[in-house]
Formats: sequence, C-alpha cells, structure tokens
Amino acid sequence: MYVMPNAKTTRLIVGITGATGTIFGVRLLQMLHGSGVETHLVMSKWGQRTLVHETQYSVKDAQHMATESHSIGDQGAAISSGSFTTLGMVVAPCSMGTLAAIAHGLGSNLIHRAADVMLKERRKLVLVVRESPLNEIHLENMLKLSRMGVLILPPVPAFYKHPQNLEDLINHTTMRILDQFDIHLDVMNRWDGVMLSEGQPLVETESDQEPRQP
Repeated sequence: MYVMPNAKTTRLIVGITGATGTIFGVRLLQMLHGSGVETHLVMSKWGQRTLVHETQYSVKDAQHMATESHSIGDQGAAISSGSFTTLGMVVAPCSMGTLAAIAHGLGSNLIHRAADVMLKERRKLVLVVRESPLNEIHLENMLKLSRMGVLILPPVPAFYKHPQNLEDLINHTTMRILDQFDIHLDVMNRWDGVMLSEGQPLVETESDQEPRQP
C-alpha cells in the first residue's frame, strides 16, 4: 500500500553565484532557518569568493545556515533530479554567466542542472539577476527565460517605506523574493496604500481626483 504524505513539500533550492549581492542569498537562508522550510544550498566558486569579499560571513557560515549544502560539481546530488520534489529554486544573486547557461540549457555545474530541472518540471524558478548596465545579450536571455515562466527579479530597492539603513533594503527585497514561493515572512512593513504628505497621511480631496470621463 502506498501512502501519500500529508505534509506539503517545503524544500527550496538556493543558488549563490559570483555576481555582487551575495548577501541576498545569505539573508534568504537566515530567514528560512528554523522556519520549517528545508533549504538546499549550492554555491559557485566565484559565489564563495564574492561572499567572503562582500560580507562578514564565511562559506562555512552560509553552509551551516542551510539544511543541506551541495558541492557545485556534484551532478549526482538529489536536487539534480526531477523526482526530488521542491517548491522551486532561487538564484540570488544570479550572474550573467549563470543566466546565459540556464537560458541555453547548459548543465556544466549543479546550479545550471538544478535550474534546468525546474524548467523541465515546470517548477518556480526565480533569478535575482545583478548587473548594470545591461547589454542586449543580457536582456535577450532574460526575455527568453521569462517567456518560459522564469521570474526575473532584480534586487531593486523600494523607498516607499522609508528604509533606515542597508539592512532594511536587503530585508525588503528578500521578503519579496520569498513571496514568490508563497512563503510570507513579514520581516518588513508592507505597502498599506497610505501616502504621506509632509509626514502626515495624505487625504485626497474631491478636487484632487481625476475628472470622470462622460
């Protein structure tokens, strides 16, 4: 007799590549640690180098935040198979090299392969692409993947909640990334529709409203 598990799959693959912004991948792991979501981390060689350069965290620190860590060259890891069910995968940050490899079906490392599994299994794939300015190749690769259902989510800061420091900006972006997987952690205040005018809620008067079309 086969019994279907009652619990919903709560595994998330987290890839960290060599683009600037490795703190976003780390913050994802920190937010999910102890949340009940099983995290599977893969870091590229340059992701590891950038992490140490940009943050106070070591590679081992990041690996210990994850439920399980996989080597970039381990093509036999569980996450390389579609039979290993997950909520999806996020690459944060996603370098332009990784973007290109995913867009063109290259499976030269475990991040590329795991992303390819997301595509073939029609699971959620979120790429936190980080580059500026963008050239035509970058834009074409993003468009190609977007048409395949991949969510392209650059870490663009939001200022409507008046962030007080860099941590606020990082937390807001990370919260929005997790929203894409229906993981809703209210680590920051969300937009409530209230506009401020000189520090006070802005009350729209009748004269402020756009005239109605006849």
